[in-house]
Amino acid sequence: MKLVKFLQKLTREQVTIELKNGSVVQGTVVGVDSTMNCHLRKAKVTVRGKNPVPYATLSIRGSTIRAWLLPESLNLDALLVDDTKKVKVASAAAGGRGRGGGAGGGRGRGRGRGMRR
Repeated sequence: MKLVKFLQKLTREQVTIELKNGSVVQGTVVGVDSTMNCHLRKAKVTVRGKNPVPYATLSIRGSTIRAWLLPESLNLDALLVDDTKKVKVASAAAGGRGRGGGAGGGRGRGRGRGMRR
């Protein structure tokens, strides 16, 4: 299972996120997108050496996250089950590679022009 797919299952969980600049963010996960950007609700940001600042909603860019700290009560076995369906790859005989035909037609001689004589 990919890490992003696992993180997307953490919706409505209370998590702590450490950022690369040393700040710590605590909040409830609203969602995680494919680039690991995290959207939190009722977030509290603690910059190193300063008082925590509360936010109603907060979005964190995925590339600035150093670590996710998950609660001890979280059932990892249930979250790590890979419930995505596997897609079979079409074989070459089913129209994968080759010349002409297929959607979009061939790309041979005279493409895009009318008949010239």
